[in-house]
Amino acid sequence: MPLIAYADIERLPPKVREAFDRLPRKLNIFRLWANAPACFRQGLRLGGAILGQQELSAQLRELIILLTAHEDGGAYEWHQHVPIALALGCTQEQIDALARNAYEAACFDEKTRILLRLASEVRTSVRAREETVRAAQTVASAQELVEVIITVGFYMTMARLTETARVELDAPGGTAVLEALTKES
Repeated sequence: MPLIAYADIERLPPKVREAFDRLPRKLNIFRLWANAPACFRQGLRLGGAILGQQELSAQLRELIILLTAHEDGGAYEWHQHVPIALALGCTQEQIDALARNAYEAACFDEKTRILLRLASEVRTSVRAREETVRAAQTVASAQELVEVIITVGFYMTMARLTETARVELDAPGGTAVLEALTKES
C-alpha cells in the first residue's frame, strides 16, 4: 500500500476523470497524481510534450529520464522507462552504463556524453557548470538544451512523487502509455 492513498477516480471532477479514463493503462502513478486534479490534466499534457514533441531525440530523452531516475532513486520511473528506452533504440549496454554512472562510456556518442553530463549537473547542482553548458552548446540547439533541463525537472518531480508516496510498481506500461500521453498533449 502506498503511504498516500490513490485518488477515488469516481469523485474526481469530470474533465479529470475523462483524462484518466482515456489512459490505456491506469498506472499507479496516475492514480496517485489524480489526487491533485488542478495539476493532473496539465501535467499529462506537459508529460506528453516531453515524450512526443521535443526536438531532442527520443533516445536521448529516454537516456536523460533514466539518468534522472537512477540518480534520484526513482525505482518506478526506471522500471517504466527501461522498456521504453529499449523499444526506441537505446541499447542494454547504454542502460547498464547509466546504472553504473558511466556517463562517459564508449557506448555513448559525444553529444550524448555531453548532454548526460549536463543533465546530471542540473539534477545534482541545480546550476550546471558554465563549461558544461558551453560544451553542450557545441552539440545541441538552445531548444534541445532547454528540453534537457525541463525533462530533468519533470522526472525529478515524478520520482519524488512516487518515492515519497511509496507508489507500488506496475508492470511497465510501455509504448501504449507513451502514445496516449503524446496524444493528450
